[in-house]
Amino acid sequence: MYRPRRYLMCPPEHFRVTYSINPWMDLSKPVDVRLAMAQWSDLRDCYRSLGHTVDELTPHPDLPDLVFTANGGLVLEDRVLGARFAHPERYGEATVHEEWHRERGCVEFQRAQHTNEGEGDFAVTDRWLLAGHGFRSSPLAPQEAQEFFGRPVIALGLVNPRFYHLDTALCVLDDGTAGDGADGDGGSVRGREGSTVMYYPGAFSPGSRAVLERLFPDAIVAEEADALALGLNAVSDGHHVVLPQAAVGLLEPLRERGFEPVPVDLSELLKAGGSVKCCTAELR
Repeated sequence: MYRPRRYLMCPPEHFRVTYSINPWMDLSKPVDVRLAMAQWSDLRDCYRSLGHTVDELTPHPDLPDLVFTANGGLVLEDRVLGARFAHPERYGEATVHEEWHRERGCVEFQRAQHTNEGEGDFAVTDRWLLAGHGFRSSPLAPQEAQEFFGRPVIALGLVNPRFYHLDTALCVLDDGTAGDGADGDGGSVRGREGSTVMYYPGAFSPGSRAVLERLFPDAIVAEEADALALGLNAVSDGHHVVLPQAAVGLLEPLRERGFEPVPVDLSELLKAGGSVKCCTAELR
C-alpha cells in the first residue's frame, strides 16, 4: 500500500570512474558529470512529485561513489547499522554516513563489525530482512543484523558478479498490501498478504533460489535482459515503482499486479554499476 517515504540521496557532483570494483566499471568509458547530475536531479524530483521527502547528503570530492547512498547503512525505527565497505576506495563513505545520522539525532548507531554495504545487501520485507552475501557482504553480516535489529534475517547467496549486491537482483515491492492499483482485468488489487518482490533467479545460488520460491511464490520473476538493465535496482513506495527505463519487460508484469511503473533514465550512473535503488537510501 502506498505511503509517503523519506529518502537520503547525494548529488553526483564528483561522480567519476577511476577504479574498477565491479564488472560494470570500465575505466575506458568517459563519464559525463553534467549528464549524471541531470539524470540524478530528475530522479530526486520524481520522488518529490510522488509525495516523498528527499534529504541530501553533501558530496565529497574524494568519494565519487557517495552518490550511491543506499550502501551507507540500514535504517530501521531510529536504529542505524552503519556500513563496513569491502573496498578501501569506499571506506570514507562510512564515516560520512555516520556523521550525518549522528548529527540528526539517531537514537542508536552501530558501525558494523562484519563487512556489509547497507541496503545494497539488505532488503526489508513485512516479516524479515533479506540479506545478500557472496561479493560485498560477509556471510556473518546477516547474523549481526539480526542481533542488532531483533528481526529475523534470511541469508541469500549471490553467485553472478554482475549482480554483486542484493539490490541489483531483488526488489521488495510492498509491505503486504498492494493498495488500490488495477489488476490485469481492470479490477482492483487490495489486501495482498505478505510482501511482494521481484527478482532474477540467475543471480542466486540454487539453495537461495529455492528459499525465494518458498517465501515468495507469487513473485515477479525477471528475465535476464531486464536484470542486466538493472531493472531490479528499483524503489517502490507500495504503489509506484521507480525503475530504469531500459527494463521494459518489467512494466506490464508490474501493472498486472496493481503497481504503477515509473521509468527513469540513469544510464550515466550505470557506468559505475548503480541505478535507482543504489542512489536511494530509505530512512525508516
